[in-house]
Amino acid sequence: MHVLLDLIISIASLTIVGFYAWSLRGHFNSPKMEAGAKLISVVVIVTTAFFLYLVWSGAQTRWVQIVGLGFELGAASLFWWAVSASRKARLRFAFDQEFPDSLVTDGPYRYLRHPFYTSYLLFWCGWGLASWSIWSIVPVLFFTIVYVIAARNEERKFSLSPLASEYEAYRRKTGFLTPRFDQR
Repeated sequence: MHVLLDLIISIASLTIVGFYAWSLRGHFNSPKMEAGAKLISVVVIVTTAFFLYLVWSGAQTRWVQIVGLGFELGAASLFWWAVSASRKARLRFAFDQEFPDSLVTDGPYRYLRHPFYTSYLLFWCGWGLASWSIWSIVPVLFFTIVYVIAARNEERKFSLSPLASEYEAYRRKTGFLTPRFDQR
């Protein structure tokens, strides 16, 4: 059972990383990838190899692996929901210098302003949990810091764009990286 669960976690995790890689060309629309986005991509590759090593080299508690896998599957669902809601908006890469030209408020954007970053963080937390190593905290913290910086940067660009007043109203009623369900 242990080897089978490691295999399921590995396949699910690699598939989800594949979804994220697909989005770089298949969903996001930027003329070039900025240094911050390139750094994220490199750290994703390194962390993927590291987490695969942790899953296969150590002993994990079965129920923790199942909970971690649940987080990952939830992250994948949120990712595809965000893709569906933002398909027409043609969002840009993290750290793109251009100002936004549209505001998405449907789907998961109704509850949180940055569902892609939330899905990425949920995924890394899930895989880190499934690896059941204290060392998995390091990349999870890195991704948390980078995605919060990227989200704050995007919010700053909105505040300087022609969409500033519309975004401010949206920001007041919608969660940052965690959902806000009390729609006022």
